[in-house]
Amino acid sequence: MFSRRRLLHGAGALSAGLVAARALPAWAQTHAHGLAPTLPTLRGEEIALNVARMHLNVDGRAGHAIGVNGTAPAPLIRLREGQNVRLTVNNALDEETSIHWHGLILPFQMDGVPGVSFPGIRAGESFTYEFPVRQSGTYWYHSHSGLQEQEGHYGPIVIDPAGHDPIAYDREHVIVLSDFSFLHPHTIFARLKQEPGHFNMQRETILGALSGRDPPLADQMEWAAMRMDPTDISDVTGSTYTFLINGHGPADNWTGLFQPGERVRLRFINAAAMTIFNVRIPGLPFTIVQADGQNVKPVTVDEFQISVAETYDVIVEPREDRAFTLVAEAVDRSGMGRATLAPRAGMSADVPPLRARPRATMRDMGMDMSGMTMAWPGAEQSSGDMAGMDHGNMDMGNMDMGGMDMGGMDMSMRNPENAPQVTMGPGVQTIAPMPVDRMGERGQGLEDVAHRVLVYTDLEALEANPDMRTPTRSLELHLTGNMERFMWSFDGERFSEVTEPIPFRRDERVRVTLVNDSMMAHPIHLHGHFFELLTGPEGKRPRKHTVNVLPGGKVTFDLTADAPGDWAFHCHMLYHMHAGMFRVVTVRPLDETRA
Repeated sequence: MFSRRRLLHGAGALSAGLVAARALPAWAQTHAHGLAPTLPTLRGEEIALNVARMHLNVDGRAGHAIGVNGTAPAPLIRLREGQNVRLTVNNALDEETSIHWHGLILPFQMDGVPGVSFPGIRAGESFTYEFPVRQSGTYWYHSHSGLQEQEGHYGPIVIDPAGHDPIAYDREHVIVLSDFSFLHPHTIFARLKQEPGHFNMQRETILGALSGRDPPLADQMEWAAMRMDPTDISDVTGSTYTFLINGHGPADNWTGLFQPGERVRLRFINAAAMTIFNVRIPGLPFTIVQADGQNVKPVTVDEFQISVAETYDVIVEPREDRAFTLVAEAVDRSGMGRATLAPRAGMSADVPPLRARPRATMRDMGMDMSGMTMAWPGAEQSSGDMAGMDHGNMDMGNMDMGGMDMGGMDMSMRNPENAPQVTMGPGVQTIAPMPVDRMGERGQGLEDVAHRVLVYTDLEALEANPDMRTPTRSLELHLTGNMERFMWSFDGERFSEVTEPIPFRRDERVRVTLVNDSMMAHPIHLHGHFFELLTGPEGKRPRKHTVNVLPGGKVTFDLTADAPGDWAFHCHMLYHMHAGMFRVVTVRPLDETRA
């Protein structure tokens, strides 16, 4: 017979055990010998999601997080094309929350952006999202309230096709990449505003110049005169971030199993707040088969860069009975996420060291020097193709970069004539003098690696594009900012300063060009739509919902505005969006009348 005291004591012990268990993601709670079971999965037409605060254990250290159903990252939601789904979200936080279904085509009222498509979910209240599932592929979901994404409020979505899947595989693993800090996200944002490059611990130094590790001092002084730092590749770095794979830090070593000879499908999702990852598995090539949930013609590479909010599905075929290390290296090389693919639990492979940090170049400033004749004091005149020139190590000590004269060409870094629609002000540090299409270029830090690296121009849609009409108008938008003040905007206007949305007429075909006037990469996401990058064969252009615009570069895509309603359009760098790089796109009319 149990006494009441013993019963309460037992209940207390059980409660303490449950609290301790919740310190880990759900799929790590039965973690043994380096093997993590599959992600917790939710299926069906009725799905309940409870958003609440929790603790997250990362590499043996506990931190505060926001989880869904007791896990961070949130559970995998597995749906099937053609079904209807009702997702009821209960907000157990003491603040508003929301969920945006990233990449899903749905009615705009279900898109989950507070103040744009719905009011948000107030503390203690619930909201039911209901929509038909009209697509298949790999997607994800996350909060669109405040900075909750940074705290763990994100999770994967896999939608199985209604019919035959053209991608053959024997086994799959969902790989959620993210970044986690033990600092509160509002503290991170405040520090970014207070001190430029606050988290950059890889700056160039005088001692580095004297030792030959860093460029000459004159070069460093020239960058300083422009109030720019060539090593400031990422706003938030491994100095505060731990880079996670499926909620596990590098020491936790998440492990996915395979049998030698299997075709293994890896569904990569970059759910990070601010980190672009370079992904590779030494000794194992990737075959890219899907981008942003859309099937592509298979292309084999050894490494790919995945920007914030993008997804890539790859096939790997490990034939050896050994472990392989999965490396997700931060673009600035300040840290990495690490996991293992292995035939048995408890196995591991060598973890490669971090590679040398990348450094911004003149091309990242929007100065395309290829094929130009140029001269400056103290240097011999050169001409012809300079595309292979290492501008990162160019001695710029005698170059007036603030207003260069190259054969009469105005190279002013703030010349409004280069972008007449941009509202000039303290939030616009530079206007790229010579932005170029960089979709065929490797991402930052990957320019000189010896193996194959994916670029956007490698992508070709597997199925024909649904709309092949010629666009009837063009639209150009500039991605503007002031890195020193951490101000970000479209066309020089932060969202708080904008009075009108970007208008589209329903079903019109528009060619959109994004020009990056800053020295930071910007992954730009349009809600409710896919667009075709202007690359590849006509009719088979790759379709995406998020595209990374490299520094000083530009990207052009064709868009069919076929989703009526109000849609968010923003940089998916969380703190860039929070600082103002956000707009609303409106598609009208709302009803079926096309007149």
